[in-house]
Amino acid sequence: MKQLTILLAFILATGLAYAQDDYYNDQVETIFSNRKSNGGYGAFSVGYTQIDGRDAMVAGARGAFIFDHSFAIGLAGYGFVNDLEHYDYRPNPEERFFLAGGYGGLFFEPIVGGTKPVHVSFPILVGMGGISLIEHNRWDWDWNYTHEYDTDLFFVFEPGVELEVNLTRFFRIAAFGSYRLTSDIKLYDTGADVLRGFNVGMTFKFGKF
Repeated sequence: MKQLTILLAFILATGLAYAQDDYYNDQVETIFSNRKSNGGYGAFSVGYTQIDGRDAMVAGARGAFIFDHSFAIGLAGYGFVNDLEHYDYRPNPEERFFLAGGYGGLFFEPIVGGTKPVHVSFPILVGMGGISLIEHNRWDWDWNYTHEYDTDLFFVFEPGVELEVNLTRFFRIAAFGSYRLTSDIKLYDTGADVLRGFNVGMTFKFGKF
């Protein structure tokens, strides 16, 4: 009986010691914690989409401040082109036109489980952009000449989701999907919804998370 009492006292003392250590190190997760961790990151993305029924590339960068591992806010900008084989000569005049441009603005990014090795975030971009209808109007052996045929400005709203993996403390990689919504596009012989559609790709983030 005496030995059991000593063993229970030892277990209780050990438990109290660990609990006290956790308390002073603020390791217990609470709703209202006094210890906040803010950071920031820079990132670049490469993605695939379809514009006007043709394969297109979207690439860009963004920078953000992160608040307590759970919310980021910053600026983003992207460029796009739907002529991935622009060095190929096209005898058909209609096929010599392609679309290119860019857009950017403010983005907001709720982050779920940001301290976990694998987690998700939901970036939302709100901004403006420009698009051009461009014609390949001359070709020779050395150069591919182009001519800007028509242009327009548009508003853009692009919600998305990213599945992130923390490779190191300062580097993350994410697979993303998003949907690009724009105001009506007004270009010669081009549909008003030509830029609306899904994007998929990869994002590479560097910073203090």
